[in-house]
Amino acid sequence: MTDEPRVSRSLAIFDLDHGILTQSPASMLGASYATAERLSRVGGPLAGSLIFRALAPNGGSSEDVRDAGRTAAATLELAPHARKLLDEHRGARRRLIGTTHAPVEAAEAIGEALGLDAVVAGPEVHGRGKLNALRAWARDNSASLRRSYYYGGSFADASVFADVGYPVVVDPDPALAPLAWLKGWPTRSLHAPSGVARVAGRELQEWIRPLARPELVANARFEFVDLDYIPEDGPAIVCGNHRSYFDASAVGLAIAQRGRVARFLGKKEVFDAPLVGALARAAGGIRVDRGTGSDEPLQAAAEALEAGELICLMPQGTIPRGPAFFSPELKGRWGAARLAAMTKAPVIPLGVWGTEQVWPRSSRLPRLNPLNRPLITVHAGPPVALTYGDPDTDTKAIMSAIVDLLPEEAKLPHEPTEEELRRTYPPGYKGEPGREAERRPGSDI
Repeated sequence: MTDEPRVSRSLAIFDLDHGILTQSPASMLGASYATAERLSRVGGPLAGSLIFRALAPNGGSSEDVRDAGRTAAATLELAPHARKLLDEHRGARRRLIGTTHAPVEAAEAIGEALGLDAVVAGPEVHGRGKLNALRAWARDNSASLRRSYYYGGSFADASVFADVGYPVVVDPDPALAPLAWLKGWPTRSLHAPSGVARVAGRELQEWIRPLARPELVANARFEFVDLDYIPEDGPAIVCGNHRSYFDASAVGLAIAQRGRVARFLGKKEVFDAPLVGALARAAGGIRVDRGTGSDEPLQAAAEALEAGELICLMPQGTIPRGPAFFSPELKGRWGAARLAAMTKAPVIPLGVWGTEQVWPRSSRLPRLNPLNRPLITVHAGPPVALTYGDPDTDTKAIMSAIVDLLPEEAKLPHEPTEEELRRTYPPGYKGEPGREAERRPGSDI
């Protein structure tokens, strides 16, 4: 008897040439190897082997190839959401296996850098040859392909997808995408959160970005101030104030000016709406159901930040109603502060002004008058200094930073008229206007 844990027969197999890495191993080894990679697919395994050796540095010794692999391993980069996937399978005690038709000597160093248990490599590891190599490895190592997962995106891997128990198509090439649909193989991207649609390697937000131009908006004019505070890459939490249903459009337009894709946190009512909800989900939005008190949305946002993404939220949680809408003091929920404490991502404040002139809360639809286009201002500020310890203190700091970015009229007490108050209530409002200013924003997102 032994106390050692039994080795799982289930594998998580990742194609290193397509999906999990931002570059294939052959491309990382250099231009010569990238050429050999392309030629090997045309000339077959024997031709590929000869080409890889002929193009290796200094005549092609094994040590030269191994050195090239070590150099590539030091610079490899995982797709943004690949690390979480690796950790999930490792946590399930599956052995992690990589496949590549780059030389074995180079692939071993890359596999070690990724923390894989083994790499099945060589010019013959392509197409049907990959399936044969995986079958042989599984047989020799007491594993079962029928109990295993395979992640890849090349049509050449169709036989592998058909043979494993759990095929997952990752950023498929044009030939594989329709086959995956016909076969019912799950499809996802490791460059975006699970469930986010990508077409030809680009998300919905990226496809529509050329149309996200202020001059194309027929019912509003825009002024963007200091958007350089929104980083061009890397994680950040963008927090804006909430005045209108049009806020998300205004903030989304500002984000597009920075060339970024953003994950918006929104109320479940938005995601449950038939058309708008489908678009929100396809764009990678994060659904928040405050009635449950669940931390699931916060965790999803944290994972997106860890992958280097941009999170957008409005800490007020909802548009203030009645006299509270005109208060110089903004009250926020703790979600942004808690998220910042979890991830240490910078919090970028946004002051949004004028959106209620386009779509007041009292209207079911935005106003469409191209002859009278209200001016909307979106003003970004520097990262907010936070304690990362007290969410209430940090939330107040975030809301104060947002107020600092609003025009002077927003910072002065204002006695609203009856007409102004009516515009702050949703259609059919039956609440108590006098109590709206007393509402506690809450400690969640």
